[in-house]
Amino acid sequence: MTAQAIRPGKPAPLGATYVEDGVRFCLVARDATGVTLCLFDNDGDEQPSREIVLDESANRTGDVWHVEVSGLEAGALYLYRVSGPYEPETGHRYNEHLYLLDPYARALSGEAPWALQEQHADQHTRSSAARIPKCVVTAESDDVEGAKAPRHPLQLTVIYEMHVRGFTRSPSSAVEHPGTYRGIIEKIPYLTELGITSVELLPVHEFDEHENKNHNPETGERLVNYWGYSTAGFFAPKRGYAADAGHAAQVSEFKDMVKALHEADIEVILDVVFNHTGEGGADGPTFSFRGIDNSIYYLLEDDRRTYANYTGVGNTVNCNHPVVRHFILDSLRYWVTEMHVDGFRFDLASVLARGGNGELLENPPLLEAIAEDPILRSAKIIAEAWDAAGAYQVGWFYGGRWCEWNDRFRDDVRRFWRGERGMSSAFATRISGSSDLYSKGGRKPFHSINYVTCHDGFTLADLVSYSRKHNRANGEDN
Repeated sequence: MTAQAIRPGKPAPLGATYVEDGVRFCLVARDATGVTLCLFDNDGDEQPSREIVLDESANRTGDVWHVEVSGLEAGALYLYRVSGPYEPETGHRYNEHLYLLDPYARALSGEAPWALQEQHADQHTRSSAARIPKCVVTAESDDVEGAKAPRHPLQLTVIYEMHVRGFTRSPSSAVEHPGTYRGIIEKIPYLTELGITSVELLPVHEFDEHENKNHNPETGERLVNYWGYSTAGFFAPKRGYAADAGHAAQVSEFKDMVKALHEADIEVILDVVFNHTGEGGADGPTFSFRGIDNSIYYLLEDDRRTYANYTGVGNTVNCNHPVVRHFILDSLRYWVTEMHVDGFRFDLASVLARGGNGELLENPPLLEAIAEDPILRSAKIIAEAWDAAGAYQVGWFYGGRWCEWNDRFRDDVRRFWRGERGMSSAFATRISGSSDLYSKGGRKPFHSINYVTCHDGFTLADLVSYSRKHNRANGEDN
């Protein structure tokens, strides 16, 4: 690595940003006692080629640690090491030996399987950087010419839920780039023929697909996380869905996909998972948030060692903390302004309404901010209006802008369909707009997202073919 000048920099914007002849790095780490920026020459390097130890007096403003490094260009690779107290009883789990992802990273590198499961939250744990993805400095954005958003009105919106890899991975899709963003572009004529107005992409935020520890009980094969509901990078599109192997190719290919869909008058809605992260509970890996500001990013129980679990997967994001709220809004704005998406479906959205003690807030600041944010004003916002801890808010989710997944439509239509007695009235209510749920609050029938099947449970084909599960290959006892 060539010699580079180091400047203190400024505390904004967060993440890695081009300035003058280099890159400015900014990281929020309130209770950290030290931050080290680690630069890498190659993705598979076990150790950084250079470490820049940030000085608290020169490189810290408030809770933001910052530095500018001249000479860096697009494709530069970096991680952080953050030091501070390892005191689970106070909510702090710092470990200066672990390499950490920047929460604001625009892209992650890496061809080999991640080794995050080896990075547990113990102060003595050391990690090699060889099999940890690196954050990639991305080029300044160019506007997507000709990618004018379709902006279909809600009452005319027909959503096609889609998994980027699964949509074209089968040879039957007959595409040149199966399982990728480019594969979706190739299938646009098919989508147009269906008559849909919008695709809703299951999670495309970067995640570790090798986190699944289960094995197929029939073949012994190690299983993967196919669905992606374990986010590791809320600004970074999934690397594995890119056809090109180059650093940050996923960013340009995602933009190309959005542009092509827009040109076909099809909107792009993202399924986003802000209610938890892929770090899991206390025995999970530490790859970012836990090692940077554990007590801020997560809801903790009274003992401060235990993670509140309103999500069923080990941790719950502290969504209404001002720092976290700012982070979530920054992510949403980035996907709208830089990646040009048209809306979001929020997984377990009731978690986003919980306060610092886990209580459901009457006026959640985050949900109000999302609905009223001027940049997000034209984006569709759809809530899965429940969580895994008993909250159920279908029909009364917050504010007039929010649409809701209507599981009452799903259940009543299914029951009517299979011939259950006494379902005619319920079916008529659902098919005519669910006035029992939405008219009292002054909302319209189009605030109800009506569906019969989704990624949870049976596919439509299986729904009409089976009376019980046939899913023994998942290693979870069916």
